Amino acid sequence: MKFRFYPTSGQAEELARTFGCVRLVYNKALEERTRAYRLHGKGLSYEESSAALTGWKRTEELGFLGEVSSVPLQQALRHLQAGFANFFAKRARYPVFKSRKRSRAAAEYTRSGFRYRNGELTLAKLDGPLNIVWSRPLPEGAQPSTVTVSRDAAGRWFVAILCEETIGRLDPVGESVGIDAGISALVTLSRPIDGLTDGDGKVANPRHERAERRRLAKAQRALARKAKGSANRAKARLRVAKVYARVADRRRDFLHKLTTRLVHDNQVIAVEDLSVRNMVKNRSLAHAISDAAWRELRSMLEYKTAWYGRELVVVDRWFPSSKLCSVCGVIAESLPLDVRSWQCGCGAVHDRDVNAAKNILAAGLAER
Repeated sequence: MKFRFYPTSGQAEELARTFGCVRLVYNKALEERTRAYRLHGKGLSYEESSAALTGWKRTEELGFLGEVSSVPLQQALRHLQAGFANFFAKRARYPVFKSRKRSRAAAEYTRSGFRYRNGELTLAKLDGPLNIVWSRPLPEGAQPSTVTVSRDAAGRWFVAILCEETIGRLDPVGESVGIDAGISALVTLSRPIDGLTDGDGKVANPRHERAERRRLAKAQRALARKAKGSANRAKARLRVAKVYARVADRRRDFLHKLTTRLVHDNQVIAVEDLSVRNMVKNRSLAHAISDAAWRELRSMLEYKTAWYGRELVVVDRWFPSSKLCSVCGVIAESLPLDVRSWQCGCGAVHDRDVNAAKNILAAGLAER
């Protein structure tokens, strides 16, 4: 569960130092492990990296590492160990160094690094509890096991609290729905849903990025005029980041409300297996596809259906959902993208997207 908090100036300074130390320890440990492998053909283990960290704290050059909490530093070594494990298992690429400008500013605390009592969270080395905005309560009786503090590019502070929660499954329902993702309409459903779609079963695309495009362009022009390295450039960069953050927050909020409603109202949800990575290579549509966030939409459907006992069926991306007549089953020879409605030889007149959604649902139910 993630919450926003507002640190005091002292807490912000201490956490910023911790972020820097975490990044330094990660990079130095990665450098040592890489050097050891190149020289001796064998990398360092987590235990050897941890022992090296103790030695670094005793040196004059890196003695400041002992002034921050040791828990996030040890967690940085564990994250590096996990990165190497994924690399050797061929699940990820070789670990890379963390950049001060581009890497996420975060620190992870395990149970020994924080105290949670009476609704107050206090981290090691901080002068008091965090001023957290509890947007929702923690599960009753929950005891946090891990706390991650982070600061985003817009300067906002967040705390993510990991705890166990049992999510109750929803009662079964008899409805199913097929979803066709689009741009003019964010999604088109195989059947209309009251309060969610129009009469054709389409959910309008809010185009959050387009709504902020003028403000974003103004902020970016102001940033381009500032001298590199100046305080004014830092302020201008922060204004740009805040616009991006506002767009991302609104998009995420909209998708959460949409997917939650879909999961609550349907037992089976069928979607198309879109290759978004390849689709954004189309320069004409890349901006609109990225703003639609189809990948995030599917990700939310995946974990919410698993939570609530629903079923998500993924239809093959090569399935001709748009060209297949949902009435007689005949496939049209050609159907260019600019054709939004068409008539089949059987006499049925189809809206391209509605027809695709109906076919996706039928194919999904057949695959079950």
